[in-house]
Amino acid sequence: MTDVSSAPQSAVKGLLFALAGFAVFSVHDLLVKILNNYSVFQTIFFAMLFGYVPFSLVRMFDTRQISLRPVFPLLVLMRGLLMVGALCFAMLGFSLLPMVQAYVLLFTTPLIISLLAIPFLGERIHLFRWMTILLGLAGVVVVLRPSVETLEWGHLFSLLSAFCGAGAAVISRKIGSLENPETMILVPMFLNILVSGGVLYFVYQPMQLSDLGMMFAVGVLALLGQLLVLYGYRNAPAAMAAPMQYSQLIWAVLYGILFFNEHLDRYIVIGACITVLSGVLMVWRESRVSEQQPVLRTRNMRMVSAGPVPGSEGDQ
Repeated sequence: MTDVSSAPQSAVKGLLFALAGFAVFSVHDLLVKILNNYSVFQTIFFAMLFGYVPFSLVRMFDTRQISLRPVFPLLVLMRGLLMVGALCFAMLGFSLLPMVQAYVLLFTTPLIISLLAIPFLGERIHLFRWMTILLGLAGVVVVLRPSVETLEWGHLFSLLSAFCGAGAAVISRKIGSLENPETMILVPMFLNILVSGGVLYFVYQPMQLSDLGMMFAVGVLALLGQLLVLYGYRNAPAAMAAPMQYSQLIWAVLYGILFFNEHLDRYIVIGACITVLSGVLMVWRESRVSEQQPVLRTRNMRMVSAGPVPGSEGDQ
């Protein structure tokens, strides 16, 4: 018999895991921005190569008999390519924009998922979700104040990353319950190494040992962040764990001030708050009315091995 009194304690533990995971992701993004004097393809190649090592070690000691052959090879391949695009565009966005602006644009991913779910998953969007989508888009407009003078390539790359991540999330929802998690991890990782390795010949720059160490850290932090967030979702209801992603904005402000001499204006603060409010409202609403919870089960889709998050008891 389950001890009911342990549920709140488990939820608190889950929130702490989620907060720690998204803090790790923020350090990952900080290192990516620091390494912006290298091509993103060079950073991705070495980061994914280093990330592949612990994944291989885990597979070596796993005694389960698991087939890595995909059930839906074309959809798995398409998802992998979208995740390659999401990672490449996100890194380009972080290299060109202040971290807060990049995060606000990447946080539109749940809104885009809701829109893509209409034609590809046959979902119906009710009035409340339309309102949260429009609210989130309003927050983006406030942050960017779009005009010919204010829009940069970094804004386009960050939005493209959000669209690619949303597309990968929709495919994950469609096939995630039938595909092995190991396959969902391995294919995007392999494709990232393959694509970035193919471009590496044309963009490679000699590296200092310290920069190579940071690329190693990027790969390790990507895996560590996902592991921590996964534990967060397993121990806390998704409606509580999912909004923890917005804690990255706090880290973005802090790192921007400490490392890049960035300063906030009131439009960025107001727009970020509107976007966060939109995401929190969407998560809260779907936790109450949706059994599928497309937004709740989608973590940070920029990460190459991000797959479907197993539901916790709190999700049901």
